[in-house]
Amino acid sequence: MEFVLLLNTFTSNWEIVVLFFLIAILYASVGFGGGSSYLAVLALTSLTFTHIRAIALLCNIVVVSGGTYIYIKNKLFNWKKIIPLVFMSIPFAFFGGYLKISQTFFFILLGITLLIAAILMWTSKYITKKSKKNNFKRSTVKDVSYGGTIGFVSGMVGIGGGIFLSPLLHLTKWDTPKRIAAASSFFILVNSIAGLGGQYLNPNFSIEPTITLILMFTVLIGGQIGSRLSVKLISPIKLKKATALLIAFVALRILWKYLM
Repeated sequence: MEFVLLLNTFTSNWEIVVLFFLIAILYASVGFGGGSSYLAVLALTSLTFTHIRAIALLCNIVVVSGGTYIYIKNKLFNWKKIIPLVFMSIPFAFFGGYLKISQTFFFILLGITLLIAAILMWTSKYITKKSKKNNFKRSTVKDVSYGGTIGFVSGMVGIGGGIFLSPLLHLTKWDTPKRIAAASSFFILVNSIAGLGGQYLNPNFSIEPTITLILMFTVLIGGQIGSRLSVKLISPIKLKKATALLIAFVALRILWKYLM
């Protein structure tokens, strides 16, 4: 009976499953979980907003868990630089999970922010294939403030925050593109867990288990493919350009739906 339910749910939502698979591949390849695009896709369904937020965060966790493992295996983490980013983001993401926000306001604000980030990333010229380590900038105070602010917003709206963090780290010359992808992946993981925890303790929390399980399994496969593409095949310049294109696509899709 449970198998029949899963099969019926899959066949009636196959378009969403395919989109989630492609999103997981593309976003994992640049160190993201795909939460913003999952939200954009799910907003077109009949699922409630509480279901949508929970699914997006759970899929984030699945994608970046595998990606984080692969980045660790390939020694792309600099923990001394990553810890300040997540030090305040985790409690702020949890707190943000308690709060409610208008769906329309959320998508409009998100769309504008992502579009600006995409334009800045595409036009910036400081990332090269061979960057010297001593060119990278580090400020613990700034990293803590960046992490806390992004973590709060992420927990509030139901995303991991990498879509905000990655452009910021690129623009501030934080590290190499692949190390930024690795840091973003871990940042998304811990903030998604914290944000989901905050939402879970909210009395309005709810989830639709069948479609959630199907989509989590789908992004697990797509995320593994994307993470391996990031580490093995994508050059720093292509990584930066791909990130900008993905951010712009999501931003325009959201703004078109909620402003037109």
